[in-house]
Amino acid sequence: MSETSSAPTPRRARVRAPELTGKGGWLNTGGRQYTLADLRGRIVVLDFWTFCCVNCLHVLDELRELEDKHRDTVVIIGVHSPKFVHEADHQAVVDAVERYGVEHPVLDDPELATWKQYAVRAWPTLAVIDPEGYVVAQHSGEGHAHALERLIAELEAEHGAKGTLRRGDGPYVPPEPEPTVLRFPGKALLLPGGTFLVSDTTRHQLVELAADGESVVRRIGSGARGFADGDAGTAAFSEPQGLALLDDGSVVVADTVNHALRRLDLASGEVTTLAGTGRQWWQGSATSGPAREVDLSSPWDVAWWNGRVWIAMAGVHQLWAYDPQAGTVAVAAGTTNEGLVDGPGDQAWFAQPSGLAATPERLWLADSETSALRWVDLDGAVHTAVGTGLFDFGHRDGAAGQALLQHPLGVTALPDGSVAVSDTYNHALRRYDPATGEVTTLATDLREPSDAVLVGDDIVVVESARHRLTRLRLPEEAVRVEAVAHRTRREATEVAAGPLRLDVVFQAPAGQKLDTRYGPSTRLLVSSTPPELLLGGEGAGTDLSRALELNPAVPVGVLHVSAMAASCDDDPAGGASRSKTGGHHPVCHVHQQDWGVPVRLAEGGTDRLSLVLAGMDA
Repeated sequence: MSETSSAPTPRRARVRAPELTGKGGWLNTGGRQYTLADLRGRIVVLDFWTFCCVNCLHVLDELRELEDKHRDTVVIIGVHSPKFVHEADHQAVVDAVERYGVEHPVLDDPELATWKQYAVRAWPTLAVIDPEGYVVAQHSGEGHAHALERLIAELEAEHGAKGTLRRGDGPYVPPEPEPTVLRFPGKALLLPGGTFLVSDTTRHQLVELAADGESVVRRIGSGARGFADGDAGTAAFSEPQGLALLDDGSVVVADTVNHALRRLDLASGEVTTLAGTGRQWWQGSATSGPAREVDLSSPWDVAWWNGRVWIAMAGVHQLWAYDPQAGTVAVAAGTTNEGLVDGPGDQAWFAQPSGLAATPERLWLADSETSALRWVDLDGAVHTAVGTGLFDFGHRDGAAGQALLQHPLGVTALPDGSVAVSDTYNHALRRYDPATGEVTTLATDLREPSDAVLVGDDIVVVESARHRLTRLRLPEEAVRVEAVAHRTRREATEVAAGPLRLDVVFQAPAGQKLDTRYGPSTRLLVSSTPPELLLGGEGAGTDLSRALELNPAVPVGVLHVSAMAASCDDDPAGGASRSKTGGHHPVCHVHQQDWGVPVRLAEGGTDRLSLVLAGMDA
């Protein structure tokens, strides 16, 4: 529609926005506490996130450009809604806000009060509030920046004309920087000369430390967030994490937010790019090919195993592998579905794999969102040593079948065949012994340990939230701790036994329509834990509504729902964005989200489950 058109703007569904409440209070506001009334006249985007969730971190990156472009009309507010017990710790939220470079106000809501008021069902979820205080849109998952951009432009025009839009500086007040040598380091590597290479994640650098683990030998990277090859002073990273030493003496770096693998020449300090385009992988992207031409998604760790660099691809819940001889990358295991399913590599499910350690017979991995320790055998099959699923976690030693971890990010192979697990949210170092099947605790009172490396008889732990490396003597006997078990803080949805209507709500953003040129543009995949929860309705299909049948003999469980929709720009005149080859093609966008919905059968429970992918549930 042209700017001179007199056609009225279609009426938009509006619901009065509930108040913003959170027991932890406000961060990044200079100490001021805000209410919705204070924000009246501004367009408010609520970002419901939790810092364990890689998809939430993707959304933080998507919102950066939006924040810069609309700084005088839009206020983005992060509503931190914890999944894990550790994430309800206020200091942990303070740390996460700095760690991930969050440059907008954050409401710490440890009891999920605001989450419940806005009927949120998944991380991440975005809610848009107009300048008059009404919710006008909700989006779950990633990839909604284009839809938000268009909606914000409409709201700016509409409320600018009505006189209800208020421009000016936002409420964000940056915290004072802390002068530490490292800032939220992620991973470490012992170099052949006895020094340590550390990914100084929040400062977007690599740091070489002397053998004492404290003295700085050199820094690699400019220290500014970016994506550039070059020498040690000009190369740029974006929140680098995993490190692996290759046979030629170079180091592979998992450059997480750049969705790339980088190569560091230790002798010269030169940084080059091995794999990735800088763009994030989406459904429909290539899953193998020349390494520099294939999109990746938040590579979190790397390990050299059986002639390839294995990649913990946290952003899509898979393992990939880079072949340096062929210069190619390819999926090695995982379906992109989030969960804990063992079996052949192409059928296994992971949940944010974040740490790798190789032995001749096994590739060990820390599968963080399922609080699990898992491994891949030489045939490519996936096995679980510790962990049961997305919603069970805690600190419990003993037989592996009942032991509990809490969001581990690192794993280290020990000389006796056992492995040490950096049990991040338990602030502990744990040990699993395959010979006995027992889990023990090696050390406690660590602060968010994210990796560890062996140095002789010692183990050096990356204490990420204490901004340092900590050297420990490997104990002969394990530390004894009181067993603690937890379930997710989310309340289960009460549903009626028998028929349950599942509706995934998707409304194409203004100016777009469903892309049906090549067949159905939507996809829905449903499963459950335990599988016996569903008597009918599981499996894949193209309709975003599904009739489910719940088993009255299974009182509690989790519904796993994965939805995708593709929409394209709708130009009634037939024109569209011009491609590089000169042809006209509509610009298309993929919207996707995975939900894990805890349910409990109850008398009088609902017979309809609504999940909003984009739009408003009527």
